[in-house]
Amino acid sequence: MIDLYTWSTPNGRKVSIMLEEVALPYNVHPNDIGKGHQFDADFVAVSPNSKIPAIVDSDGPNGTPYSLFESGAILLYLSDKTGRFLPQNKTQRFEAIQWLMFQMGGVGPMFGQVHHFLRAAPEPVPYAIERYSKETRRLYGVMDKRLASREWLSSEYSVADIATYPWVARHDWHKVDLADFPNVKRWFEVISARPAVQQGMKIPSAR
Repeated sequence: MIDLYTWSTPNGRKVSIMLEEVALPYNVHPNDIGKGHQFDADFVAVSPNSKIPAIVDSDGPNGTPYSLFESGAILLYLSDKTGRFLPQNKTQRFEAIQWLMFQMGGVGPMFGQVHHFLRAAPEPVPYAIERYSKETRRLYGVMDKRLASREWLSSEYSVADIATYPWVARHDWHKVDLADFPNVKRWFEVISARPAVQQGMKIPSAR
């Protein structure tokens, strides 16, 4: 059994989507980051950086409970545990990991900054809004070009797509019209139709 500590954010929903896709049983422990629950001592024991998501696998690699934080690491762990959503061919495997890192190092941080400065900053900061909005659109362009000649970010549906999808799902938050990026739009619609994705996006609650 997997214990999932999460909240209704793109990073949190990466893991709930993955758990639904691989059909592993899991318990959900909502961690309201708006109320500072990520700093509770019990949670910090699982996630030392006080960030969601985190998991505890009661049947870890050595047959004992194993805890893990950082969403990208969790996706790789669950892929390794189940043998799914990461190609076995080495070239294709690292291609998928490469695009997972693209999400972790680019899409997540930059889209997150746009979310903050457009929705949460106490007052408008035009320079920041322009800087991060421009970079966000550039990243959409990178994805659109990548998806022009292929169905998925790598050779098959993988952890790279699972990680990126919840961030693109908030395109309206950063004022991006997917019609401007038709290949991303097609990719987004195909993934949106997957039942496991639909269920994973409801965890811990839809908003």
